[in-house]
Amino acid sequence: MKNKSGALLAGLMLALFMMSAAHAGEGMWPLSNLPVATLQRRFGFTPSAQWIRHVQLASVRLAEGCSGSFVSPHGLVLSNHHCAVGCLEGLSRPGHNLMARYFYAATRQEELKCPAMEVEQLVTERNVTAAVNRATRGKSGAAYAQALRTVSSRLEAACIAGDAHQWRCQVVHLYHGGQDWLYKYRRYQDVRLVFVPSQDTSFFGGYPDNFNYPRYDYDLSLLRVYVHGKPAHTPEYFPLSASGPRAGELVFTSGNPGATERDDTIAQLKTLRYPVFPQLLQFLAHEQGLLEAFSAENAHNAEVAGGTLFFVDNAIKSIDGQLAALNDEQQFARKERQERTLRAKVAASARLRREYGGAWRAVAAAERRGAAMFMPYFMIVRHGGFDARLFDMAFQIVLGAHERTLPDAQRISAYRAANLPLLEQQLFSPAPVHPHYDALMLGASLTMMRDLMGSDAPICVTLFETDSPAQVAAQAVGGTKLADVALRKALWSGGEKAVAASGDPMIALARQMLPYYLKLYKTYEDQVTAPLEANTAKIARLRFALYGTSVYPDATFTERLSYGRVEGWLREGKPVPPFTTVAGLYKHARNYDPLKLSPAWLAAKDRLNPATPMNFVSSNDIVGGNSGSPVIDRDGRLVGLIFDGNPPSLGGAFWYDGKNNRAVAVDSAIILAALEHVYHAHALVQELMSGR
Repeated sequence: MKNKSGALLAGLMLALFMMSAAHAGEGMWPLSNLPVATLQRRFGFTPSAQWIRHVQLASVRLAEGCSGSFVSPHGLVLSNHHCAVGCLEGLSRPGHNLMARYFYAATRQEELKCPAMEVEQLVTERNVTAAVNRATRGKSGAAYAQALRTVSSRLEAACIAGDAHQWRCQVVHLYHGGQDWLYKYRRYQDVRLVFVPSQDTSFFGGYPDNFNYPRYDYDLSLLRVYVHGKPAHTPEYFPLSASGPRAGELVFTSGNPGATERDDTIAQLKTLRYPVFPQLLQFLAHEQGLLEAFSAENAHNAEVAGGTLFFVDNAIKSIDGQLAALNDEQQFARKERQERTLRAKVAASARLRREYGGAWRAVAAAERRGAAMFMPYFMIVRHGGFDARLFDMAFQIVLGAHERTLPDAQRISAYRAANLPLLEQQLFSPAPVHPHYDALMLGASLTMMRDLMGSDAPICVTLFETDSPAQVAAQAVGGTKLADVALRKALWSGGEKAVAASGDPMIALARQMLPYYLKLYKTYEDQVTAPLEANTAKIARLRFALYGTSVYPDATFTERLSYGRVEGWLREGKPVPPFTTVAGLYKHARNYDPLKLSPAWLAAKDRLNPATPMNFVSSNDIVGGNSGSPVIDRDGRLVGLIFDGNPPSLGGAFWYDGKNNRAVAVDSAIILAALEHVYHAHALVQELMSGR
C-alpha cells in the first residue's frame, strides 16, 4: 500500500508540474519563498538575502487596500492618486476640492495631514503553522472557526506585546491553510499629503480607457509618514530611475495583491459566475445611476460623490471582466480538467480518500448555502455602511460596544484589540460629513435591501413598520449629531452603557439592525465560512504535501513579489507596443472630458521631451491591491508605478495567461520629468534623486 501511494503521489506531482510549466513566469510569491532557481535559470539573476530584505522594508501597504513604497530616507511614500482619494476627500472643503486640482507642498510645513490613513511596513514574518494545526486539529464547523479565532488572537496579541498603536500583527493563511504565518507590521498613522496631480490627469481617458491600453495616465501620489511629529527615518527605500526600464528588461513588482481564487474549486467558481457576480453588477449598476444623477445636479454634489463614483465605475468594469473570464469556455474547461485529475488521484487511493475525499462535496454544499443567502449577507454584513458615512460610524460604535464586551478571541476580527487603532483612527476622523448625500445613499440602500429581501423579511418588518426606507433614512440623518467627533469619542469610550442611553436616531437605527447583523454573521460563519475554511484547507494541504512551496499561494493582501518582462502583446493579431510617450499623450488629447488635458500640462508641452515614455506594460502578474506597487529592476531602482492592468488581466483572479496578461505602470522617467517641468516641484525632485 505504501508503494502504491508513493506512485500516486509521484504521478500527481508530475501532472501538477505539467500544468504549471506552461506559465513558468506567473505567480505572486511570498518573500519567504521566491522562485530563486527559476530566476537564476531564466534571467541569470539570484536575489540575495540582502536584496530581499531591502525590498521588504522599502515596500509598504496602505491599510485602505493599496500598495506603495518608500522613495526617500525621510518617510516619503509613492503610491497612486486613486489610493489617496480618501485623504483628498477628507481634506477637501467647499471651494477647495483637492480632487479637481493638483497639490504640492514645497515645504514640510505645507504638508497636510490625512484625516484617516495608515501606512504599514512589514518588518518580520514567522511560520506558525504548527501552532495553528495543533489548535484546529480534529475540529469542524463552528468549533473549527472558534479554534482558529482563538489561536489567531493569542498569536497576534503576543506579537504586538501591548503596543497596538505601533505594531499591527496578522495571522495569514497561505495555501488556504496549508501554511500559516504571523506577519508583524510597523504602523504609521500620521500620514501627510506632499504631492498629488488633479484627478483628470491621474485618470486621463476616464472610464472608456480604464482597464485598456495604450494609456497616458499620471496616476500617482506622494505622501510622507511622520513619527512623533517628525518625518520617519526610512533608510531602506527605492531610488527612482531617471530613464525608466528598457523593452525586454526583467522587472519586479513588490506589492500586496488583494485576493485571487486560482486554487478555488469548480463549485466556488460557479458560485461566482452565478449568482454572486450578476447580483453584484445589478447592485452596482443601481448605485452608479444614483451617483451619476446626484452628481449631475450641481458641482458640489459632483465633488462629494466623485470618489465613490470612481470606485463604483471601476468595480463594474472589473467584475464585468472577471465574469467574462469565468465564461471563457476554454479556460474554464482547463480548470475543470485540473480538478478532475486531482480528484481522480485521490479516489484511487484509500488513504487519500479517507483524508481528502469528502472535501470537494463539503465545499460544494457550503457554496450552495452561501449562494442562497448571498444578497442578505452582502447587504447587511459586507455592505453594512451603505456608503453613508453617518450610518457607518453609528454602526461601528454600536457593534464595537457589543464586541468589546466579549473575550478578544471571540470578537469579529476588526474589533480585536490588535486592530482597534485603525478602526478608531477612521471613526474619529475629522473629515467632513455630507448629510444630504448620506440621506440619499442610506435611503437608496435601505430601499434596495427591502426590494431584494422582501417586505416580509424580519429586518424589513422591524425597520419599516411605519415609515418607508427613504423616510427612515431622512429622519436618522436629520436628527443625528454624529458629525461631532467629540460625541463619537464619548459614545465609543462609554461602551454599551453609553450606546443604550443615547437618544441619537442614527444610533437607534444601528441598534435596530445589530441583532439581524449578528445572527446573519454567525449563521454565515457557521454554515458557509467555517466549512469552506476547513475543507479548502484540506485540499490545500493535499496540494501542499504533493507540491510544497514550488507553487505560490493565492493572494491575501500581503507582501508578494512577481517578476516579468517589459513587453507588449498581440491584440487581434496586431502587436501592442510596450510604451506610450508624451507625444502620444498630446496626440490622444481632445478639448472635452475625459480626454481634456489640465492647464498645467497644456502649458508644459514645450518643456517636455515628446519621446519621454509615459506608461508601459509588463508581463508581471498582478491583481487588485497591487495599485501603487513599485516596479523595480534587478538593482533595486524604481522604474515604474503600477496603476492598472489590460483587459485580459481581469481574468487574473482565476488564472494567469502569460501571452496576454499585462500590468500597466507609470514610467519613472515621466514621474520625474513632470514633477520638474509641469509642476515645478524642484525640492521634491531633488529628494527623489538624491535622498536629501
